[in-house]
Amino acid sequence: MNNQSPALDAVLTQVGPRLRRLRAERGITLAALAETTGISKSTLSRLESGQRRPSLELLLPLATAYQVPLDELVGAPEVGDPRVRLAPRKGPAGGTVVPLTRVPGPLQAFKMIVPDRGPEPDPRTHEGYDWLYVLGGRLRLVLGDHDLIMGPGEAAEFDTRVPHWFSGVDGQPAEILSLFGRQGERMHVRARPRGASR
Repeated sequence: MNNQSPALDAVLTQVGPRLRRLRAERGITLAALAETTGISKSTLSRLESGQRRPSLELLLPLATAYQVPLDELVGAPEVGDPRVRLAPRKGPAGGTVVPLTRVPGPLQAFKMIVPDRGPEPDPRTHEGYDWLYVLGGRLRLVLGDHDLIMGPGEAAEFDTRVPHWFSGVDGQPAEILSLFGRQGERMHVRARPRGASR
């Protein structure tokens, strides 16, 4: 008889996909992981597919192999510490991107440090809609026929199917906040300026 709570069942259900994703990110084969942990390939496969319930005996060797805390494997919530732990990563064409959105969704928020990418723009296009706000420094935004220099407190929004490129200015990086809708979602604002059309 299963006496586990629905909340615990929900947590355990996510362990398999999390293990599979972690292994894929590290580029490790099931055979290599089996050799490292001493757990058979079939058990690892069943664990990742959810056919085998995770246990401490299975998760401890996996946490050691991946060099991550055990609570990261099970997705245990952090208790008692209100700080959000952000994981910066390298952005395209240099710079730093810090994802601010913790769950998947139509709109994603990022803080970005954009280096000076040189005087020659290399505009790109892709699906989506972007809203940029300059937090610090100066940002050069090339958007279609426009070539703009933006300072702190200035914002821009645009369809990313329009050729665009942005860069820091005068050898200095710009710090920006970006809200990006991959499928073209736009940010919704509650108040409109007087006289603005719908």
